Amino acid sequence: MHSVHFTAETSSDGVIERDFTVGEVTGVLWSPASASASGSASGSGRAPLVLMGHGGGTHKKAPGMVGRAHLLVTGCGFHVAAIDAPGHDGRPRTVYDEQEIAAMRQAMATGEPVGPIVVRYNAHLAERAVPEWRATLDALQELPEIGTEGPVGYYGLNMGTAIGVPLTAVEPRITAAAFGLHWPDALAETAKQITIPIEFTLQWDDEHIPRESGLALFDAFASKEKTLHANAGRHKELPRFEADSAVRFFARHLGGAVTSPA
Repeated sequence: MHSVHFTAETSSDGVIERDFTVGEVTGVLWSPASASASGSASGSGRAPLVLMGHGGGTHKKAPGMVGRAHLLVTGCGFHVAAIDAPGHDGRPRTVYDEQEIAAMRQAMATGEPVGPIVVRYNAHLAERAVPEWRATLDALQELPEIGTEGPVGYYGLNMGTAIGVPLTAVEPRITAAAFGLHWPDALAETAKQITIPIEFTLQWDDEHIPRESGLALFDAFASKEKTLHANAGRHKELPRFEADSAVRFFARHLGGAVTSPA
C-alpha cells in the first residue's frame, strides 16, 4: 500500500493546498488553514472529504477545479482531493491513449460526432482510474487530519462522471455524489447500483449530449434522493452557481454549515 507523499505546499485565502503523490499518481489536497475550520458538524470529529474528478483533457488544478475546491473548503470546512486521470497533466500516455485522442481531434476537425469516441475512451480511463482513486482514498485516510471516521463525497462532471459513477458503485465509503454532463451509454447499468443521494446537472441545449441522453442517465440512478438541475445553454455554459448548489448539497449530506467566504 502506498502512502501520501507531499511534494509542495502553498496557502491563500484560508486554504492550504498541498501537492502529493500516491505511488505514480499525482494529486492535490485542499484543506482549511485553521484547525477550527476543519471541524465537522457530523459529530465524528473529522471534517468530511470530497473527492473531485476533473474533465477530459484538463487536470487536477484546472481553474474550475480550484474554484470548486475553495468553495467547499471555505464554505464548509471540508478537505477536497483531486488526482490526475491516467494520461493527463504529464502522466504517461499509452499507445491507446494517443490513438483515441487523435480520433477525437479528427472527429472535431471534420464535424463528425465525437460522443461515441468520448464514451469509449472515458470507459477505458475509468477502468484504470477507479483502482487509483481507491488507493488514494486509502492513503488519504491514513492522514491524521482526515482519518477514517469522516464521511466521503464525490464531485465530478464530464469525464469526472465517467470515472465517478463506477467508483461510487464499488466504493461504500462514498455517501453522496454530484455528477453531470455525460452520456448514459457506458454508465446506465452501473448507475442502477447506486442508491446514495445524487445531484445531477445537464445542459438543456448541449450540442454533444442530447437532453434525452442526460435524462436517461439521471433516471438510471437507483437513489431515493436524487435531484436534477437542468439549465438552458450549451455544453460548456454550465452556470457557475451550480458549484454553489453542489456545496450546499454536500453540506446537507456530509455535515457542515455553509458560510460565505470572507
